[in-house]
Amino acid sequence: MLRTYLPVLLLLGFVILNAVLILGIAHLTTKSQPTAVKSQPYESGISPLGDARERFSVKFYLVAMLFIVFDIETVFMIPWGVHYRQLSCQVPLVSNACPTGQLSFFGLGEMLVFALILVVGFLYVWKKGALTWD
Repeated sequence: MLRTYLPVLLLLGFVILNAVLILGIAHLTTKSQPTAVKSQPYESGISPLGDARERFSVKFYLVAMLFIVFDIETVFMIPWGVHYRQLSCQVPLVSNACPTGQLSFFGLGEMLVFALILVVGFLYVWKKGALTWD
């Protein structure tokens, strides 16, 4: 069982070691020289305006939620892409390939239905005016 997780554990160990090494080198090679300008908040190259506790429009939250929904929906395409060959073959794969004459439309059709549902949802949101920012 350890053998199946060994690549993941090695990658995790490499990432942690790399992060610690980079932070350590940065700490050893740089000098901290705080100034009033460096201590000011900085946001996308623009000096912050107003209070940080100001109220946002409901449209902001609506667009944020729609982004998350559509972003998560596209993540569901990754497992489909991984198993596309299996889904489009009527019989089990032979040497990681589908035998001649055994291809089906199921794998592609499944994703086309999924994408169609996403497009219909997107068009509905667009027609409702949820994406206008005024």
